[in-house]
Amino acid sequence: MDAQQKLKSLVNQLNTVIVGKPDQTQDCVACLLAGGHLLIEDVPGVGKTTLAHALARTFGLQFSRVQFTADLMPSDLTGVSIYERAKEAFVFHPGPLFAQVLLADEINRASPKTQSALLEAMEEKQVTVDGETRALPSPFFVIATQNPHDQLGTYALPESQLDRFLMRISLGYPDRAAERELLAGHDRRDILDALPSLLNAAELQALQRQVLDIHASAPLLDYVQDLITATRSGQWFLMGLSPRAGIAVVRAAKAQALLCGRDYVAPDDVQAILPQTIAHRLIPVGDAGRGSVEQVRAMLDAVPLP
Repeated sequence: MDAQQKLKSLVNQLNTVIVGKPDQTQDCVACLLAGGHLLIEDVPGVGKTTLAHALARTFGLQFSRVQFTADLMPSDLTGVSIYERAKEAFVFHPGPLFAQVLLADEINRASPKTQSALLEAMEEKQVTVDGETRALPSPFFVIATQNPHDQLGTYALPESQLDRFLMRISLGYPDRAAERELLAGHDRRDILDALPSLLNAAELQALQRQVLDIHASAPLLDYVQDLITATRSGQWFLMGLSPRAGIAVVRAAKAQALLCGRDYVAPDDVQAILPQTIAHRLIPVGDAGRGSVEQVRAMLDAVPLP
């Protein structure tokens, strides 16, 4: 089975779990192929956690889940050193961060101190405990879910942490046909338990290397730069995108191109991933809320194609 068929099977399998949301499942696969972390934001009960479980199982990766709560401590994530009398020494007991996929469930219910403990792990792929730096497994992904900020007991994620997520997606409510399938069908947990792994860590890393080899032409990069410049114009957003965000856009567009079976990035790829890749990094002009997808789409319409 070639890479293209594997990717198609992978997306199809995810669509059997999260019904009626093909665009969102493709975004998730593109995000992990690009080596990025994923933030899923929506109201409770629409399948955020189920999607994260399905991704880890389908990609064949070692998985751990942490339910973020107000009393969760940083050491609950990283692990602790405990004195063992038989060895007459402190022995490090790794926490749930030491997995290839960490599902950080309801990440914005934890205190800012605990949220910040994820930063080094997400950016550096390592943690420092008791003065010693320990490498995390490879590959390493954080799939975080969060509830809307207006819900009780939530803390807004700091800008520095939002910037570490390559993409933010929302699932939204299912349409009538998809909801009927959910109501009449099997329990999602039973379907998850039966999901086979379609990849392993080595195959995933090979696909990620393929993503890096996707060609981005000079006119295409000009277009990306035009979009970045537009975010900095002050017309749509209070502050523009950073160079790191620009690199994230190109990486995500390359992953989208691979999923579409191309070895080059087209403007369509950039447009397909742009709202999910940049909206959470921007504050719209005249809007107290963060990350207006509509504002990004309005900007996209205004910037001419190459």
